[in-house]
Amino acid sequence: MPYKSHMKKGFSLIEVLVGSALFLVVAIAAYGGFSSLFQLAMNSQNRMLAVELADEQFEIIRNMPYIAVGLTNGIPQGVLPQTQTLTRGGTTFTVNLTIRNVNLSTSTVEASDKLIEVHINCPGCRNFQPVTLTGQISPANLQSAGAGGALVVQVFDGSGEPVPGAIVDVQSVATSSIMNNDITDNRGVLNIIGVPPGNDMYRVRVSKAGYSTDETHAIDAGNPTPTKPHVTILNQQVSQISFAIDRLSSLRFSSVTRRCEPVGNMDFSLIGAKKIGANIPKYSRSFATDAGGLLNVDPLEWDTYSVVPSDGQYDLAGINPGIPFTLNPNNSQSVQLIVVDKNPNSLMVSVEDRTTKEPIAGASVELARPGYSDTILTGEGYASQTDWTGGSGQGMFDDESKFFEGLGMDTSTSSGNFTLLADSSGDYAVNATSTLESSTFDMGTTTDFYALSWTPLVQPPLAGPGSVKFQFSTNSSSSPSSWDYSGPDGTSNTYFSIPGSPINAASNGKRFARYLAYLTTNNASVTPMVSDVAFSYMSGCVPPGQVLFQGLSTGEYVLTVTKAGYSFSSTTVMIGSGWQGVNMSLEQGI
Repeated sequence: MPYKSHMKKGFSLIEVLVGSALFLVVAIAAYGGFSSLFQLAMNSQNRMLAVELADEQFEIIRNMPYIAVGLTNGIPQGVLPQTQTLTRGGTTFTVNLTIRNVNLSTSTVEASDKLIEVHINCPGCRNFQPVTLTGQISPANLQSAGAGGALVVQVFDGSGEPVPGAIVDVQSVATSSIMNNDITDNRGVLNIIGVPPGNDMYRVRVSKAGYSTDETHAIDAGNPTPTKPHVTILNQQVSQISFAIDRLSSLRFSSVTRRCEPVGNMDFSLIGAKKIGANIPKYSRSFATDAGGLLNVDPLEWDTYSVVPSDGQYDLAGINPGIPFTLNPNNSQSVQLIVVDKNPNSLMVSVEDRTTKEPIAGASVELARPGYSDTILTGEGYASQTDWTGGSGQGMFDDESKFFEGLGMDTSTSSGNFTLLADSSGDYAVNATSTLESSTFDMGTTTDFYALSWTPLVQPPLAGPGSVKFQFSTNSSSSPSSWDYSGPDGTSNTYFSIPGSPINAASNGKRFARYLAYLTTNNASVTPMVSDVAFSYMSGCVPPGQVLFQGLSTGEYVLTVTKAGYSFSSTTVMIGSGWQGVNMSLEQGI
């Protein structure tokens, strides 16, 4: 008999792995489906338990005496706790009760019904949707006058629109037995009926997530006349109070020089215009910018704010967008603080249009007293140099005692001045022109240039006419191949020979600037002299309606502001120690 062999073929390793993977996928899918069904069943069961628990609470309340239905520390007062933790079917729930008197009469404080709201939540349950049941209960007898009074709270926003869902906390200040917490309706109103009477007895605080807060304040020694004192409730009387809250905002501060260079660690106070009492601002805090001159203040209530410097090194020379400035609700606003080196006893004057409240540029601001008078135009910054003793060789204007290059100039004999250089016999070269070229002024941003001036205004007559003259140059680069100097007409053929002459508009829109001084004499024994060089300008770091007077003596001054096409405004100011600000308004068309 021939022998037949039957070969039995097994599974390869790859086939085993593929089969295992398929089985695992099917198993996981089946487990996931089972888990989802189980979770759905659990959620359904928990929700049924929550509904039964809410119904249970309603049944408990229905079987209580009507007078006892209330919260232990709420209004109306009763025997029920506002929050409970209860377990049903092995699941732990939190129960929150809201109970309100319902007033059916708008002219009295009678309450015929009580609104009951039972809110059930399950903190330990996954994907649980809270259950809320609402209903009303009535007394067995007809409506009758209730005990206590009523408090009507109205909440609106910065535009006068009602704020629904605002949280109203009412706290008895005489005792902690009453702590009512509720929310406003769609009209922004909350009626609280049956409030025990008391004089200045209830602190009311209104808030909402993402909104500012508003509240009442106690009458005390620190605030004897609060703008919104604690609420008084009279028996059978209705007391009304309103609050204003709105969405929060923020401010981004930067402290810079008039040339837009950052200045770090500038100390100042931020003060709001809203008051909680006589001369008591609702908001007043001290701040400092960081090392880079930046600071974010968040959150802030909408208000009109003022900035008062408190720095030991710098004074506030101006602020963009003006002072005081308005911060609107739900807004992020940038505020630029322009600072200068501190010089004791300073006065910053802000000039605005009385109707539009916009700053006025080009207004003439004069501050005067016997023996002193100074006039500054709003909207103009000033760059100046008063010392040249550091010598030549400086490209950028970093050291204020140095300059770029000089030819035939003496910058050391007369400290703080430059003159012609005398020879060994003490004589000056006649009809020879000496020059001094400044270092490069970095204005920090594109700039418009207004006028070039210098002192002294009058030179020795023997030096001859035109013994001091200047040219001016601007550029978009700090190191151009050459500086093209020009005079008042914008060409190289003319010179500034009268201090205060306007700079040609062709120089505008550039960031960097230099001046070139020319000195000559007609007499070997006489030299002209320059002790101060300055030019005025406007840039993004020069506020359009503000000026700063520094180094003032204490005492009374007359402040006068004028501009063509506007009214005349004058007042007296008392200068004391430190920095102070004053606002002046002009009316257009007078």
